[in-house]
Amino acid sequence: MLLKRLAVLPLALAAAFSAHAASTTRYLIISENNKQIGEQVSEHLDDGSTKVRFIYKNNGRGPELTEHFRMTPDGSMSHYSVKGNSTFGAVVDERFERNGDQASWKSTSEQGQKTVQGPAAYLPLNSSFELASTAIGLLAAAPDHKLALLPSGTLSQTVLDTAEVSNASGAKQTVQLVAQTGVGLSPAFYWATTGSAPRLFGVIIPGFANILEEGWQGAAPQLAVRQKQAESRMLEQLAAKLQQPLKGLTVVRNARVFDSEKAVVGAPSDIYLLRGRITAVLPAGSPAQGVVNTIDAEGRIVLPGLFDMHGHVDRWSGALNLSTGVTSVRDMGNDNAQLQAMLDETTAGKLLAPQVVPAGFLEGESPFSANNGFVIKDLAEAKNAIDWYAQHGYPQLKIYNSFPKAILKETVAYAHSRGMRVSGHIPAGLRAQQALDAGYDEIQHINQVLMNFLVKPDTETRNLNRFLLPAEKVADMDFNSKPYKDFVAALAKKQISIDPTLSAFAFLQQRDGDVNEPYRAFAANMPPDVARGFAVGGMKIDGDATWKRYQKSYAKMIEFVGIMYRAGVPIVAGTDDIPGFTLHSELALLVKAGLTPAQALQVATRNGARYTGTSHERGSIVAGKLADLVLVDGDPTKDIADLRKVAAVITRGYLVSPRDIDAALGITPFVSTTPALVTAAPVAVEGGANEAALQRIGASARRHD
Repeated sequence: MLLKRLAVLPLALAAAFSAHAASTTRYLIISENNKQIGEQVSEHLDDGSTKVRFIYKNNGRGPELTEHFRMTPDGSMSHYSVKGNSTFGAVVDERFERNGDQASWKSTSEQGQKTVQGPAAYLPLNSSFELASTAIGLLAAAPDHKLALLPSGTLSQTVLDTAEVSNASGAKQTVQLVAQTGVGLSPAFYWATTGSAPRLFGVIIPGFANILEEGWQGAAPQLAVRQKQAESRMLEQLAAKLQQPLKGLTVVRNARVFDSEKAVVGAPSDIYLLRGRITAVLPAGSPAQGVVNTIDAEGRIVLPGLFDMHGHVDRWSGALNLSTGVTSVRDMGNDNAQLQAMLDETTAGKLLAPQVVPAGFLEGESPFSANNGFVIKDLAEAKNAIDWYAQHGYPQLKIYNSFPKAILKETVAYAHSRGMRVSGHIPAGLRAQQALDAGYDEIQHINQVLMNFLVKPDTETRNLNRFLLPAEKVADMDFNSKPYKDFVAALAKKQISIDPTLSAFAFLQQRDGDVNEPYRAFAANMPPDVARGFAVGGMKIDGDATWKRYQKSYAKMIEFVGIMYRAGVPIVAGTDDIPGFTLHSELALLVKAGLTPAQALQVATRNGARYTGTSHERGSIVAGKLADLVLVDGDPTKDIADLRKVAAVITRGYLVSPRDIDAALGITPFVSTTPALVTAAPVAVEGGANEAALQRIGASARRHD
């Protein structure tokens, strides 16, 4: 689900700050294509309390929140409450109270209490940006620019840049870019006012939207450029620390290679790598000449790099992908300029990132539009967009919910004429079978597949119905009946690939307070503030009867994926969720659907390459292909849970240690040791210069603060 990372906007905090004079500040939320999609109105009252109304709607969904909080003269928050609905309709009802040293909180998913002394900030599960604004002021005033968090953790703030901005009336002011760390898995960037009591001025979310004070929207392009430059410096430092270049001939010894064509593990082998490619795969112990770098796999299974076939990449998600063995991501919709910039940065080695296979996003205009890629009105505009994607090397087109159904067939045919595969959601007013008849090569999401049996021409599928209908109705489907068998047979005959994203749709059955199924295996390894979010329900589920029905529907979605696979329908493994970690969950769900662990690994390797058109260079460990290798402890071909034990990753000519990445992000590592890299001096030849002596380099020496 596009932009699911913004399903809770944001995991910000409520911090202490002194009372202000009465005022109202309105922020407008403007999408990348300059459409207003929401607003935040913050009322600062004379008594020191603040009321906030926050709403945004994009892609037929979005949160609606009302907040109220009060500050005390000593800079503590005495009360906080928020009510409303989350992005997918779940009820939001959360309260925090502090009386002296006693703090307590309660939401629909948790409750707790704690004795606390001195300033401390409560971290709501759902909130507006006003709480980040309050935090900016307190962190600026703190001597060490740090603030304790409740229930746990510490927030830090650093000033990265300042800029002078102007509005349409000619007024000017100086604003500063701050980075807050300690919440989530990447820094949060805010533009703030300057002076003795700084507050939020705006938020630039690359590829999605800008949230700025009303009247200052014209400053967005300038601030976006400055923010990107500041982020780039941080990201380059991160990449330099966490990816180690492999210069010269490298051998990975004693590796048990997973054959992705046969879905079996072979005899111990030595894998030779040079300049990012595999030069040879030989029996273990074969004679070697001129080896510069040696990595002893010590009998570990080595997989081809994994594919996530449904990502929406950003500049900070690469570390999560690489730490979990994902070396290739098919991006299924992004801001075009943002994605092009990330591709350039990755090629230059300035970004810790997997290789990206881009799919061009194509949407039609409507009140429910997702504002990414190209949003078009007619066939001429659709062809123009396809030309742009083809010229920029996009091998696939993704069509979205509001695309005009009247021009679907002609659009698909034109994309095929430009050599592109076509996939996507099913445009409103159509069934999946009609999209296949129009020429689709693939369908995204299990709900889009099964809504083939639920929708009529007048069914609105661009709003929450596309989640509610499957949650309520799939439980009653009889997959042994003729309509379902005929549909599966048609998919198999046409070899229509299916990208089910089962992990992403587990939220359909999740109640508040329960850790969602895909997150259970790694929740304990995550930072506490991240893990809290795993127990927050996404849907509005009224009572046990509804919950049990939604559970049954989700179980049958998993079952249907197994039915399709056994019938010969190609399945690919995508997440549309937390990068990396939920790909492992997706494969576990495929095993739950009836695949063997080895077959699930084949889906994430061979099928990934096959359906991105990259089989000539990825998907298997063969001489001549890219050296994308994943060294794993245990045996994931027998127990898919062992896939989480990634010990080392090699890609793009770099060695990456998942332990180092995890430590840098506050994640408890999944492995205790990593293979050491031994670098030797090249053998001197006549006329050559002497090189450095043999040295042993421990990967665990690299750290990111």
